[in-house]
Amino acid sequence: MIEGLSHMTLIVRDLDRMSEILAGIFDAREVYDSGARQFSLSREKFFLIGDLWTAIMEGEPLPERSYNHIAFKIDETDFENYVERVGKLGLDMRQPRPRVEGEGRSIYFYDDDNHMFELHTGTLTERLARYAKELEGAK
Repeated sequence: MIEGLSHMTLIVRDLDRMSEILAGIFDAREVYDSGARQFSLSREKFFLIGDLWTAIMEGEPLPERSYNHIAFKIDETDFENYVERVGKLGLDMRQPRPRVEGEGRSIYFYDDDNHMFELHTGTLTERLARYAKELEGAK
């Protein structure tokens, strides 16, 4: 039986730069640094983003950007604060996709290794309710 998400691992060129991004945007707390030792495929660091174990490993970046992404929930009142955090780190923000009103707002951005992240103000429950309302209106 699946108990939940164990961890996520991102392959990055520069562990220190990604550490700066994780701490600066997600308030990630570093809990492990392999240093020169290597227990896995390459040097690595572990962080906690809230309770989510996040691993970064040294390696080649993704060859190109895509819409594949990891989304984190933020409160609507913190939206502009997160726009500022992303901007301060000089990360490339992507224009939000078109949305129907009421499904939340998103900040999309790429790290230096072509990973896309989303900071989203909505919930699944809100989105499903909004889509159901749209479907009812279309009948």
